[in-house]
Amino acid sequence: MIEPMILAFIVAKIKGYKIRPLFKTWAIYPLVLFLLMYVGLEIMMFSGNYTFIKYSGIFHYIYLLTFLVLIIKYKLNVSAIIGSLFILIGSALNNFVIAANNGKMPVFPTLSYLTGYAKPDSFVRVNDIHIMGSGITKYKFLSDVIDVGYCVMSIGDVFIRVFAFIIIYNTIKAINKTKISNYESLSE
Repeated sequence: MIEPMILAFIVAKIKGYKIRPLFKTWAIYPLVLFLLMYVGLEIMMFSGNYTFIKYSGIFHYIYLLTFLVLIIKYKLNVSAIIGSLFILIGSALNNFVIAANNGKMPVFPTLSYLTGYAKPDSFVRVNDIHIMGSGITKYKFLSDVIDVGYCVMSIGDVFIRVFAFIIIYNTIKAINKTKISNYESLSE
């Protein structure tokens, strides 16, 4: 979940926006707190501790709700609507492949085996919605096939992460524009 934030920082920097003002506002810290908790969850999974994995769905939902703080504070209504469309598309793609595979999301880890994130017995031990993908998996290209070493994502997951990118990038943009307009009004 940290990828959208890093990508938003890179794009904002390329576009000439300053990142530092983002961390001078309290509104980013609920999101940062959940990102740190998510990193903690990932570290636990790397070490083979799957105790809290059963709460990951709730955690993911609350994480998405933390974006409301930024949306409301910086009046990102249009960005929120556009981002929400990406969430709907991503969720629909994920639900489609889950429905086609008997209520389970097939996962095809590759790089995650090398990094230690996924282990051969992980899917048996976790016992959640994810199962090891196989030759009988339907719509493999929509299942979790995008392996980045610390998570395996589906195309639907990527769409959902686009929402996070849009909100974070537009928050940076709004803060920079507010800062410029405040500076201009002080100089008049």
